[in-house]
Amino acid sequence: MRLDSLVRFLDDYLRVTEEIADAPEALNGLQVSNAGEVSRLAAAVDLCEATVRQATEQHADFLLVHHGLFWGGLRPLVGPAYRRVAGLIKGNIALYAAHLPLDRHPDVGNNAVLAHMLDIKVRGDFGSYHGAPAGVWGEYKGKRDELGWALTKALGTAPRLFPFGPERVQRVGIVTGAGGSLIPQAAAAGLDTFITGEGQHWTFFDAEELGLNVFFAGHYATETVGVKALAEQVARKFDLPWVFLDHPTGL
Repeated sequence: MRLDSLVRFLDDYLRVTEEIADAPEALNGLQVSNAGEVSRLAAAVDLCEATVRQATEQHADFLLVHHGLFWGGLRPLVGPAYRRVAGLIKGNIALYAAHLPLDRHPDVGNNAVLAHMLDIKVRGDFGSYHGAPAGVWGEYKGKRDELGWALTKALGTAPRLFPFGPERVQRVGIVTGAGGSLIPQAAAAGLDTFITGEGQHWTFFDAEELGLNVFFAGHYATETVGVKALAEQVARKFDLPWVFLDHPTGL
């Protein structure tokens, strides 16, 4: 199919054209073009030398990622930055990045998909990131340990738990990725449990002193679910083969 047709669909579906508030380094949308045709889709959490190499090995000509090229800010195309771009161009691989537009999407977004996998009934948004809602919250009927096991099953890795909230969980917030700094916002929203990817050292004390259960389930792991769901949606709509490029960081 035509690259411009696929990009137009993604821009509309993810509402990239609406200029959803995001970090300026995100640069959502098409970041690198190819010769104009797409025949095989690859999806990954991060754009890095390893995922470019994997995409080339898989003969993909379109790479869909959550974290794109420009998180390091403006810098010369030398060293790893050069090798990433050169690998894309040499492999005729177009690169499309979707950060907050993917996190926030109601159907294929990281937050919504993880909530569905955990049987959390989403009731609304909460938290703020660059002026836009950061996560979702919903209702869960079960024990804290049951939720931990559900997370392990869904993501394939055991989360780190700060067990400072009630044993029986009722109101759960989700912000995938690096959402530890939003623990105070989760408490202010009346939640008893908060699921995110990672947080800084001092977030332990936020959880302890505000009385929340906090699950750190991995930045990488929590953000695999949305890009997979989006790739599956695109592949089904346009009858394209697709592959997920797994390159976990352990963080």
